[in-house]
Amino acid sequence: MLRLGRREFGTHEPVIMAIVNRTPDSFYDQGATFQDEPALARVEEAVAEGAAIIDIGGVKAGPGEEVTAEEEARRTVGFVAEVRRRFPDVVISVDTWRHEVGEAVCEAGADLLNDAWGGVDPRLAEVAARYGVGLVCTHAGGAQPRTRPHRVTYDDVMADILRVTVGLAERAVALGVPREAVLIDPGHDFGKNTRHSLEATRRLGEMVATGWPVLVSLSNKDFVGETLDKPVKERVVGTLATTAVSAWLGAQVYRVHEVAETRQVLEMVASIAGHRAPAVARRGLA
Repeated sequence: MLRLGRREFGTHEPVIMAIVNRTPDSFYDQGATFQDEPALARVEEAVAEGAAIIDIGGVKAGPGEEVTAEEEARRTVGFVAEVRRRFPDVVISVDTWRHEVGEAVCEAGADLLNDAWGGVDPRLAEVAARYGVGLVCTHAGGAQPRTRPHRVTYDDVMADILRVTVGLAERAVALGVPREAVLIDPGHDFGKNTRHSLEATRRLGEMVATGWPVLVSLSNKDFVGETLDKPVKERVVGTLATTAVSAWLGAQVYRVHEVAETRQVLEMVASIAGHRAPAVARRGLA
């Protein structure tokens, strides 16, 4: 059972995490939700379309202007508090690698800390333990925050992913993070080239077999773009295909831009797998 905030999710229940970037330079929406009102409208829309988790980020993942911890907190803390007030049942996640920001957003009502940079600040897990919130443990190949991979090599990329993510998850639980609130993430594109991310996807079942809930962040990423030779705005089909494969292999949480489309994919896969009944079943019965 996965427990985050006020919500509990069954073993075969797919969970959608909607991305809401509080940045002026995000790679996908170019700052569309940097201001409060568009961001709050995005949250309302995402929840209506089926997102159970809202993932709020104050710093773009890629290189760019420096964003201090103080500025990151300014972009996220007040917004977390307002989302908490307006949507008391939604799970609020904050995408940060900094313990100072983690502390501030937990005070404001966050339920989950999404550490996309693989424990580069080990104190972030301590914050999660102190507040009793969840933690995403990600493989980033040892990369420093906001850097791009360059000629990264692995003897076995999935073996490295398992070593790092399971190690981070076990450390988090030892520190006091609730075991049912810890997830592992292969970190597509983070410290990886496209072939690494494709291999991580095809071998995702090995992560699922560890027993830790698996989160995948696939949405419109470079490995999709390079695989299909498509620019950012033309990667939705490739993203949804990768989502379907990940769902079939057992991933549970999906960090996405397109909520409604992802929900249809996940529901279809769940029904094929026998975990969900069809919404309507009239054919051949009337």
